[in-house]
Amino acid sequence: MAAAAAAAKAAAAALSAAGAFAVSSERAYADGGAPAFRFPGLSTSPSPPPAAPPPPAAAADQQPPAPPAEEKRKVRNDHPRTSAAGFDPEPLERAVALLRQIEKSPHGKQLFDTLKKEEDVRRAEINTRKVELQRELAALELEKKRVDYDERQKLEQQRAQIKSQIARYDDELARKRMQADHEAQRVRNQELVKMQEESAIRQEQIRRAIEEQIQEERRKTDREKAAIDRDTEKMRIFADAEARAIEKKQTEDVDRRLLIEKAKAEKEKWIEAINTTFDHIGGGLRTILTDQNKLVVAVGGATALAAGIYTTREGARVVWGYVDRILGQPSLIRESSRGKYPWSGVFSRSMHTMASKLNKGSNSGNNGNGFGDVILNPSLQKRVKQLANATANTKLHQAPFRNMLFYGPPGTGKTMAARELARKSGLDYALMTGGDVAPLGSQAVTKIHQLFDWAKKSNRGLLLFIDEADAFLCERNKTYMSEAQRSALNALLFRTGDQSKDIVLALATNRPGDLDSAVADRIDEVLEFPLPGEDERSKLLRLYLDKYIMKAGEKHEKSWLRFFRGQPQKIEVKGITDELIREAAAKTEGFSGREIAKLMASVQAAVYGSKECVLTPDLFREVVDYKVAEHQQRRRLAGYDMKNA
Repeated sequence: MAAAAAAAKAAAAALSAAGAFAVSSERAYADGGAPAFRFPGLSTSPSPPPAAPPPPAAAADQQPPAPPAEEKRKVRNDHPRTSAAGFDPEPLERAVALLRQIEKSPHGKQLFDTLKKEEDVRRAEINTRKVELQRELAALELEKKRVDYDERQKLEQQRAQIKSQIARYDDELARKRMQADHEAQRVRNQELVKMQEESAIRQEQIRRAIEEQIQEERRKTDREKAAIDRDTEKMRIFADAEARAIEKKQTEDVDRRLLIEKAKAEKEKWIEAINTTFDHIGGGLRTILTDQNKLVVAVGGATALAAGIYTTREGARVVWGYVDRILGQPSLIRESSRGKYPWSGVFSRSMHTMASKLNKGSNSGNNGNGFGDVILNPSLQKRVKQLANATANTKLHQAPFRNMLFYGPPGTGKTMAARELARKSGLDYALMTGGDVAPLGSQAVTKIHQLFDWAKKSNRGLLLFIDEADAFLCERNKTYMSEAQRSALNALLFRTGDQSKDIVLALATNRPGDLDSAVADRIDEVLEFPLPGEDERSKLLRLYLDKYIMKAGEKHEKSWLRFFRGQPQKIEVKGITDELIREAAAKTEGFSGREIAKLMASVQAAVYGSKECVLTPDLFREVVDYKVAEHQQRRRLAGYDMKNA
């Protein structure tokens, strides 16, 4: 048994050596590419090793290409005892010797059976291990595919994100480029507009400079022509004066002799008349002085005559003052259609009433608008006409009148509108100014009451127009307002406390804010009179052109003195067209109606100051330009005074 055990141990050692040899042989052949060495009876055909997992796609793309298949790997021989293929025969020789010893041993068959069983067990383990390795390889393959799919998904997402970012960046670049183009275009447009404006301004400046130069040359030519005309006229006058002087000198002696003879005759005549008169007076005085009775009668008669004359004059003055106070017009009234006394102007009013009835229904105004010489804004004129019709119907139906307030700049036609309103409504009118109340002092209250008592006596109704009403109807809390003015204001407020059926109160002022609140409470209608527009200025220019120029030479005086006065010179008009009137209306912006009337009066004076008494376009333009410059200077002075105040 001991020998068998020793033999088994020896066989096991031999098998171990053979296994080691087989393993080294397999490794050597595996490295050299030769087929595996098989030891009959001791080893089994080895299973092929598990295939290595394929590299990832990314790694495969980055690896260099594999070498050609025909190239064999050269095995390095570091052991000189081995063959060129790297095989060492020494372990094999030892294994063969050991196998021979086992064959000679009596327990060799058992040993081989045991080894065979062990080999079967190891093969089963190897197969099991192979199956597990295949499962692991399949799991690794699945994991590799999943990782590859995830990597591809991530790559696609990254590509999509990069593509969207590139699209957004391109869109932002395009939008910025478009904005930059728009901004550049806007800047170019602004520069172009600025250049056009500058060019237009330069052209306008050049045009104005040329026009001013032309005007200056024209004025210079006119001045030179006027100087030549003056020199010619002076020479003609001097020649006429010399001729008249020569003629007068020739007839001077004859005239002197005639005058001397005439003076002598007149002297003798007057001396004779004086002597005769004094002879009669001296005879009468001698008779009276020598007769005492005649002297007493003469002195008493002269005294009685003087006393009678004085008594009659003073009595007539007292009686007339009483009549004037009872029937006459109040002293506050500056102008009235009633006349100073009830019987004055009866004939003229009758003729005016008859003419109004004959012209009723016809639009017969001096300026063609049916409203006399008053030219107002169309809306304001329509409003005034409505008030006139309403006032006429109010008087017809015995209803209370409505009080009015006219306000606006000076010279805009407030007084004329009030006069025409009274005429259109069939009322009498009376005009007073607020500046006349303050000088009356303590008598102002009495005069106010007399004024309203006189106004109530009108059978047709009366429109009382108070111009410059703010002069005494201002706020009562003003420190400079005297007690007399405050009393006069209270008297007027007392007389206008109720709606009247006899009096229409019309106030006119340039400063409506200065009126007392109680006075403003009495007002029922408020009308603003603005400065005339261009159309109104054109109509006013035509109106005053006809009044001051066209009809300047016509006689309108109705007294008998017109027969003894010289005939006025007729003004000749040349080249005054509608275009020239419209041009003057455009230049006179800001002028009131009164300023336009003064302008045409200045044109008339300039025409009368010329030699030929002819109105030409150049003279008309010159006067208009001068008055426009004067108006602007007054405005600048007014602004300077207000600034300093």
